[in-house]
Amino acid sequence: MADSTPDGVERRLPTDEARELLALTRDIARREITPRAAEEEDAGHFPRELFTLLSRSGLLGLPYDTEHGGGGQPYEVYLQVLEELAAARLTVGLGVSVHSLSCHALARYGTDEQRAAHLPAMLGGGLLGAYCLSEPSAGSDAAALRTRAVRDGVGGDWVIDGTKAWITHGGIADFCTVMARTGEEGARGITAFLVPGDAPGLSAAPPERKMGMKGSPTAQLHFDGVRVPDARRLGAEGQGFAIALDALDSGRLGIAACAVGLSQAALDVAVAYAGERRQFGRPIADFQGLRFLLADMATQVEAGRALYLEAARLRDEGRPFGRCAAMAKLFCSDAAMRITTDAVQVLGGYGYTADFPVERYLREAKMLQIVEGTNQIQRVVISRALLKGGR
Repeated sequence: MADSTPDGVERRLPTDEARELLALTRDIARREITPRAAEEEDAGHFPRELFTLLSRSGLLGLPYDTEHGGGGQPYEVYLQVLEELAAARLTVGLGVSVHSLSCHALARYGTDEQRAAHLPAMLGGGLLGAYCLSEPSAGSDAAALRTRAVRDGVGGDWVIDGTKAWITHGGIADFCTVMARTGEEGARGITAFLVPGDAPGLSAAPPERKMGMKGSPTAQLHFDGVRVPDARRLGAEGQGFAIALDALDSGRLGIAACAVGLSQAALDVAVAYAGERRQFGRPIADFQGLRFLLADMATQVEAGRALYLEAARLRDEGRPFGRCAAMAKLFCSDAAMRITTDAVQVLGGYGYTADFPVERYLREAKMLQIVEGTNQIQRVVISRALLKGGR
């Protein structure tokens, strides 16, 4: 069944519960997110209280099992919720996506005891997560990471030393999913750990000064003799890199949905402005050149939405979806860059000012081409899958 949202987006939602979730999301966005988005982004304010509200509302654990406090929703529903949040403010949509990414390793690879002990608070207890894979010298080549975890003979604990870089929620997260080297060089020597955000020896550098997404803190995290019990090791020793890549397949869909949300927001502003702005005695929307520009923008939004939903439905069916997820991340974030650029052009001089949100959208869109695997890395993933004949 197709539902039309207030901005005219037609959505195919599988259940009444999904429709209620989308309605709840739009209500929170309208009341709590959109009115303060520009001011808080300009001030570099992270809305932690809003994430507490999202947690209480059941929106921070949507794609995870209800047994441990998740929403039990298919990915196609979760991603459409994420799109709505990102359209209201990208800091919020991306924050929810990163939190979900941070829960993935425990939810999928943790033991029953680990899930029972930690997941309820992570999914619905107001906690916020960080995903710690990248390092100053290990970005696209994540398997070259140097952060090391060494067993201490006392109690079987692990002691972690090293630095993680480009960490969303760095310095404010309540827990971190950390990939650290426990064995040989390369991908097979990496293990995953669940580290409390207040662990002794864990500290954060000052947040990075970014061109956009100023409300979302991104910082280096320093691990100086951080002691972690073996009970917080996720999966087997040496399995961490496979766990990280598995999480990123799903995380890339989150970025794709956020990109579509940002693109939809930019398109909505451009369409509204074109209908109101008058030049040469008539609305600028009457001019064919501008109409074609809007038509191309709208086509890219719809194509991106269809692509990420196709990948999500493959995932929900238990079918391989990694190649499609990489395509969705690649296409949707590249489209977001084009659409936000065109939105600024539609508004002309006004688009270049902070009086309208499209200049902020343009600065934010660039980040989406970089995070969770640059778009050059997505092309590597896609071409490798094609040559192997996989999805």
